[in-house]
Amino acid sequence: MLRRQIPLAITFIIGISIAAQYFIPHWPFNELFHTFNIWFMIILFFTLTLGIGNLIKLHGKKVYKKSPGWGYSLVLVVALVTMATTGIGWGLERGTVFYWLWQNIHIPMASTMFALLAFFIASASYRAFRARTVEATLLLIAAVIVMLGRVPLGALIHDKLPDLADWIMSYPNMAGQRAIMIGIALGTVSYCLRVILGIERTYLGGGK
Repeated sequence: MLRRQIPLAITFIIGISIAAQYFIPHWPFNELFHTFNIWFMIILFFTLTLGIGNLIKLHGKKVYKKSPGWGYSLVLVVALVTMATTGIGWGLERGTVFYWLWQNIHIPMASTMFALLAFFIASASYRAFRARTVEATLLLIAAVIVMLGRVPLGALIHDKLPDLADWIMSYPNMAGQRAIMIGIALGTVSYCLRVILGIERTYLGGGK
């Protein structure tokens, strides 16, 4: 029983204290907020260590047993150990081994991954922009105007096209973004209240 009640009590106290700090930024809530942040950083270090250890264990087991795809696991483990060793041993500054690996291996690979996203975006856009309904037609027209207005070709087609693209991004697009952000904020507040009040207990292992 205590294994459930104690974590619930700790979550309630910390959650209420952090929430109160935003409305009453004075003692003792500001001090509690600072103390809890230090605790969170300490806990984060241990969770990060646990996560890295679990990652090495899982992929090391795949390499040892030569399971399907074990070559990728080997690359992951070697890269993880190499980056961690060079970063801890020689630092992260310009001219170090870590900096060279980061600039010449990690960044080009990350750029390649982002470049591949362009093809997925093009494929998704083709499916989304089919003018099958009125809404899809409006989305297609707005997307074409914005894309043409963001490149020099748009100004050559019509000098008002960049201004129209800016208007679409500043008003209709911004209204949609704000509506989405308001929905996300309400959902976040609702979930936080469920956790603080002990209604949401998935962090305890999914028990009732």
